[in-house]
Amino acid sequence: MDMFATDDGVAEWELALLPLRGVARLPALIPLAWHLRQRDSARAAALAEEALALLPYAGLEPEARSATTARLHLAQAEIRWLEGELDEASTIAMEAFEVLQGLGDHAGCADAHWLRAWICVDRGLHEERDHALALCVAEARQGGDEVRALTAEAVIARWAVLRELHSARERWAHHFDNIGPVPPGLNCWINDFHAMAASQSSDFGQSASLYIQSHEFALQTGQLRAAIIAATNTGEKFSHLNDHHAALEWMQRGLELARRSGWPRNIGACLMHTADTMRRLGRLDVADELLREGLGILRPFADARVFGIALQYRGDLCLERADYAGAFEAFQQLAGRAEALRQADFQMVARRGQAHALCFLDRAAEALAMAHQAVELSLSHRNIYNHIAALRVLALIHRMHPLRGPEGMTEPNASLHYLHRALDLVSTIEGYTVPGDLYDTLAAEYARLGDYKLAYEMAQAASKALEKTHSQEATSRAIAMQVHQKTEQARAEGQHHRELAMAEARRAEVLAQSGAMLQRLSAIGQEITTHLDAEAVYQVLNRHVHELLSANTFSVYLIDGERLNRAFGVEGGLPLPPNSVALDHPQAWSARCVRERREVYVDNAAFERAVLLTPGTSPSVSALFVPLLLGERVLGVMTVQAMHAGAYGERERLIFRTLCAYGAIALDNASAYRQLQEAQSQLVSQEKLAALGALMAGVAHELNTPIGNSLLIASTMEQKTNELERSLNGPGLRRSDLAAFIADTRKASELVMRGLHSAADLVSSFKQVAVDRTTEQRRRFDLHQVAHEIVATMMNRIRAAGHRIEYEIPEGVSLDSYPGPFGQVVTNLINNALLHAFERREGGRMRLTANLHIEGRVLVAFSDDGSGIAPEHLSRIFDPFFTTRLGRGGSGLGLSISYNIVTSLLGGQISVVSSKGGTTFTLDLPTTAPTQDPSRHAAIYR
Repeated sequence: MDMFATDDGVAEWELALLPLRGVARLPALIPLAWHLRQRDSARAAALAEEALALLPYAGLEPEARSATTARLHLAQAEIRWLEGELDEASTIAMEAFEVLQGLGDHAGCADAHWLRAWICVDRGLHEERDHALALCVAEARQGGDEVRALTAEAVIARWAVLRELHSARERWAHHFDNIGPVPPGLNCWINDFHAMAASQSSDFGQSASLYIQSHEFALQTGQLRAAIIAATNTGEKFSHLNDHHAALEWMQRGLELARRSGWPRNIGACLMHTADTMRRLGRLDVADELLREGLGILRPFADARVFGIALQYRGDLCLERADYAGAFEAFQQLAGRAEALRQADFQMVARRGQAHALCFLDRAAEALAMAHQAVELSLSHRNIYNHIAALRVLALIHRMHPLRGPEGMTEPNASLHYLHRALDLVSTIEGYTVPGDLYDTLAAEYARLGDYKLAYEMAQAASKALEKTHSQEATSRAIAMQVHQKTEQARAEGQHHRELAMAEARRAEVLAQSGAMLQRLSAIGQEITTHLDAEAVYQVLNRHVHELLSANTFSVYLIDGERLNRAFGVEGGLPLPPNSVALDHPQAWSARCVRERREVYVDNAAFERAVLLTPGTSPSVSALFVPLLLGERVLGVMTVQAMHAGAYGERERLIFRTLCAYGAIALDNASAYRQLQEAQSQLVSQEKLAALGALMAGVAHELNTPIGNSLLIASTMEQKTNELERSLNGPGLRRSDLAAFIADTRKASELVMRGLHSAADLVSSFKQVAVDRTTEQRRRFDLHQVAHEIVATMMNRIRAAGHRIEYEIPEGVSLDSYPGPFGQVVTNLINNALLHAFERREGGRMRLTANLHIEGRVLVAFSDDGSGIAPEHLSRIFDPFFTTRLGRGGSGLGLSISYNIVTSLLGGQISVVSSKGGTTFTLDLPTTAPTQDPSRHAAIYR
């Protein structure tokens, strides 16, 4: 049996299994149980149990039966490992290995060693891991299975990289070349090895590309754990490149896969990786919350590498929050893990982190020694990223403490010496965005030395870098991530319910005696589960119950607290009034059905004493009660009743049982859909808050540079004035001193005036837009002036993206309308063009025009020369949540909100035409907006 199978192979076994009965199912059951072990662990475990129960009746030879049993036990052991039950997994795997070894099953032995190696990884037993992988290679080659052998060697290579990059590359870099067609399962691990090597040499762009390929191959071959790890590693590499938007996208992808699997080690790892990206974005409270949850989950894996990564992120977060004692403790623990695991990257990070913390704990000599160790380690391993981090800590130590500078220093002081060395190294990392705080540190150092020209240049560079790394998209995504996750969970739950529906269809197929009935029930199930409205579900169920069964009374009860409430009821074709039953009612069959979570069949109520079939209904003779079950949850109960005895035999009970299963799925889908709608409403609110927050952050950021520079210059001039005063009151003032002071004062005054004028202009341009965007106040405004202000606020982002915008709006066009919502529409159109129209290109052109085409109406047109909108999407672009970039920056809300504002609040119309040469949106607006009903107005803009 292959180690991994593609999705196509699994689908063939699934189809083959459907018509089979009894022991005839084994040929499909066994490979399905094996290859679903990570794709769907719960179902794999159930299939393995079914196969083990059937094996004694299959008539297999003893050796074949033993080998198959051991293979199924290996699948069970892997599921235990994924669930974090390492001891039990190890025991089952060893027992299976002993059987397989006795049978000479080399492939089975190799797979047992493979599993044991990964159990050792989660225990932090890395020497035992390497030994198990070597045994896996030997067994595979002895059995002539080169794919298994190469797969294990790829994993050996990836762990060797973490010990010593260059010796690992010399040994393994070309080992996997020229091996012919590479199966996707093996390709997953070869790409993983090369990605790890690229990461350790600070080639993060290449590393991210390779991890993405590893992720795709892992998904194709059912290696869900590898896919989750590859997704989070991809996000981590984008974080290192300061591309936080892409990092969050991949972190979210990994976290969703991990949550769906329920495997603790993967959930904890995804949480702590996401926490570090949130820290880099400055969302420290969110990062702390995620990291605490992740560390709590990962405690049972305290000896594994993943826990070491969590310690690193805990230390970095403590540094950000100025908790230097906590940071030192975290990095000390990491140093211990680094020595135990013999992993060079941890050793570098631990020393760098301890040096940083010691610097602020007034232990300068220890900090300096530790930082130099970090530099030496990064040099010996040629790790540029950690080398830069260590140099920056050295610069910090020399800035904080009066220490002797290094030999051969060419800069004015030691701090600038190390900062410039770090800046020179940055240029050698492909795709790396220099973090703004590095430029900020250089600016502050130059200002401290009185070199204001260089200080200003560095401050400007910091501003551009910060704008790039903390983009509005990344910040908005961080804010919306939690709500988006809820909606995705609702979708995932809906998918799970559809899978439950398929499971019920398979159960009906096994039990039903009539193929025609099975086909009909399947069609009915599809009809029932199609509806997302509870009332529609009740009507469909009622129709099919009366078509298929003898039923005088049909009711659906749902649990509400401690009672069962009748949500739907029909008797003799007439609706039943609402009523309820206490769950602890001693005589009610419906309550008993729910309490005991089992089907209750009353064959002849005439022979029952003190029977209460359904309150408020006519006396019945036969009754059937079935709980509405979804896994371990009980939603309520469905009941059908007849006026004669023995109405519901096995066939009828099977039909009703199946309808109840479909009904439970459909009703829970309807509930999930309502929750999804609420989550979508919440996401709309979050988008509005994010837009306002981004505007305020933009204003603060734009003002920070001129005002900050002015404060720096003013404080420096204050110091120089004090020095002049001391000279005047002391030994005397020389003419040259006075001349130098006057020259410095003139230069400083020019810089301060320039900075303050810049700040004043920014305040003036932002003031009107800020008021308009945060209110819906109606007023008369000049269209040319408002459009100019909107374009001015967007200009920085447009320029940063490498595009340009023109606008041609005549002066004197006056509107009595809502300038704030109008501005939001134009802003959404610009953002939409930046996100979609100019993907993977620069030099795009946008144009905003307006003209009075008839009396009382104005046409506003916004066009771009981008790639255009696909014809099949053109009719849906104004639909809420429709986007072609879901999970990649698009929320699907911008054009929907714009449509609602234009057609409702502004009283106009919006249309769009598009081709491959570009897209044009046209707004036909009245110059006087209609009067709004206050309640409707609030609903439009909620």
